[in-house]
Amino acid sequence: MKRSAIFLFGCFAYVIFLIAFLYAIGFVTNSFVPKSIDSPESTWSTSSYLINMTLLGVFAIQHSVMARPWFKKWITAYIDKAMERSVFVLLSSLLLLVLYWQWRPIGTIVWKTNGISNFILTAGGLLGWLIVLASTFMINHFDLFGLKQVFDNLKTKQRKESPFQVSWFYKLVRHPLMLGFLIAFWSTPQMTVGHLIFTVCTKAYILIAVKFFEEKDLVVEHGETYRQYQKNVPMIIPFAKGKKQKSVL
Repeated sequence: MKRSAIFLFGCFAYVIFLIAFLYAIGFVTNSFVPKSIDSPESTWSTSSYLINMTLLGVFAIQHSVMARPWFKKWITAYIDKAMERSVFVLLSSLLLLVLYWQWRPIGTIVWKTNGISNFILTAGGLLGWLIVLASTFMINHFDLFGLKQVFDNLKTKQRKESPFQVSWFYKLVRHPLMLGFLIAFWSTPQMTVGHLIFTVCTKAYILIAVKFFEEKDLVVEHGETYRQYQKNVPMIIPFAKGKKQKSVL
């Protein structure tokens, strides 16, 4: 019964993730969703800025804290280890849904394109989302979002840590998933102040979280193997290495 309940919880968390992920595409592209990053339009106000920054900040703190090894060790003292990732995925997804719901659009136009530029930026945004999704399958999509853990637990299968491997996009950059997000957020034919705040803040969070938290955890986990990977493959910007990459970021 316990294993079945954990499995159902993991499936539920994954479904909520799918809803949050698909809504994110519509939210950023202003398509197919009841409320997007720019709708309904509103003008600049201090309260809108503070609410949006708070929403982004809460998500960033939760995402960073719960992803750290020390937190995982702490929380698995109270919950089954098999559901730890699902708890992380569920809470992250719920916070995203709250962000979509409570986001305050600021409709002042920063840029707006037409014609071929409109097509290129729209296509670029969709390419970014495709890179995000594809990147998850190039490692282990179902492990990343907690389904593998709860399924193995249901089958009483002992979990084995996946070996460090480099394939596809991961041969170009160490974090193609984050590159996909940056492309998706910046490639828009209409950039508003609200969208720009969202994009700049998420870019800053991605760079800080990856460089100062995730990369350090990966070095501790994989040791010299990951250090060599760092030397040979740029962090986020393809074909940029060493000092050149730092200047680009």
